[in-house]
Amino acid sequence: MAPEVTNDPHCRSWVPTANRSGVDFPIQNLPIAEFRRRDSCESFRGGIAIGDQILDLAALAAAGAFSGEAALALHAAARPTLNELMQLGAGSWNALRHALFEGLLEGSALQPMLKPCLVPQSAAEYSLPAQIGDFTDFYSSVHHATAVGRLFRPDNPLTPNYRWMPIGYHGRSSSIGISGQAFHRPRGQRLPPGESRPLFAPSVRLDYELELGVFLGNGNSIGFPIPIDGAESHVFGLCLLNDWSARDLQAWEYQPLGPFLSKNFATTISPWIVSLQALAPYRAPQIRAADDPKPPGYLVSAANQAAGGFDIRLEAYLETAAMHAHHEPPQRLSSTSFRHSYWTVAQLVAHHTVNGCNLRAGDLLGTGTQSGPGPDEAGSLLELSSGGKHSVRVGSSEQRSFLEDGDTVIFRAWCAKPGAARVGFGEVRGRVLPAAADPGAAAG
Repeated sequence: MAPEVTNDPHCRSWVPTANRSGVDFPIQNLPIAEFRRRDSCESFRGGIAIGDQILDLAALAAAGAFSGEAALALHAAARPTLNELMQLGAGSWNALRHALFEGLLEGSALQPMLKPCLVPQSAAEYSLPAQIGDFTDFYSSVHHATAVGRLFRPDNPLTPNYRWMPIGYHGRSSSIGISGQAFHRPRGQRLPPGESRPLFAPSVRLDYELELGVFLGNGNSIGFPIPIDGAESHVFGLCLLNDWSARDLQAWEYQPLGPFLSKNFATTISPWIVSLQALAPYRAPQIRAADDPKPPGYLVSAANQAAGGFDIRLEAYLETAAMHAHHEPPQRLSSTSFRHSYWTVAQLVAHHTVNGCNLRAGDLLGTGTQSGPGPDEAGSLLELSSGGKHSVRVGSSEQRSFLEDGDTVIFRAWCAKPGAARVGFGEVRGRVLPAAADPGAAAG
């Protein structure tokens, strides 16, 4: 098979900043987001990241760029949400990607038409890229599952079903926010050590979870599962995701039905969605131990085993209020790779639909916390602090076991290797505010 031209690392753009070393958004990436000029009354519309600029797809559509399937996809991408574009399917997404690539390529005859459609990223603000109907969060990192399980079940950290199927739960889409989200520390019931009566109070064990988000494109009809070999054709792309978690609320509420108030108060995603085509040079084999059981056939595929993983570098940073005040840079807490995930993106989609569940354009899947095998690859403070037993040094003089008010958590992700163009995700950041007023105080 001939190499995909849009992944050719030798190609350059007429946008100068897209050709700089280490840039997240070269011409080989072309991620999409919903944006508008900051502090304006403009409608949000689709935009493509190229270097430090955004190609305004609404302006491009109004200029009459492209034709055929690419033009139809462009007009769908110019709307205030990307749901219509997502619903069109992989053929339309690829047609638009190729047309944009050719238009942004160095020497393109379309440069005079595209250049007036550029907006500096520094002048933009973002919204959620789609109307998210449903959100499902998985538990796909065996290293995270083992580390957390060991805190509560030292002799048998993994549940018996873990190696047989992807484990997940249905989350709440209404509290998903875009990067920059600030939220109040959640209140809820928690059971203090040694007590028999729960306490209603703000969480004191607030945590982050380093995840990727998977946006679904065209879905499936109810009752008709998506086969694993066709699962990726339903994936519109990936973003960064922080599934904030109140560990003390979670410990009290999760039996017998799982997370509820400990998870649904806030989830933050990055604005840019990176396509699987852009990530193609960074595919990796699925990692499984030789003695692990072979899951049921609907989760098995030779193509998935050979190249269903992605070597996406993931990093978590923390900036405390004191660090911000003293102009200290955010501190990196951990670094890992999505290639360590036990379950692949295709397996998450196939398992989600195997019972006949229908997915729809704009639905979002979380991969679950991504942790690697090393102690510095943990994707949560729960792991880094061994369940709060010791603190992590932060900045010049602070310690953290869990998040405090004023803390900002930042995730970054990218792919890089010799012989391929760097592909970045940008970043996602969110900030913890003090708990809001106690709703029961007046009654008490």
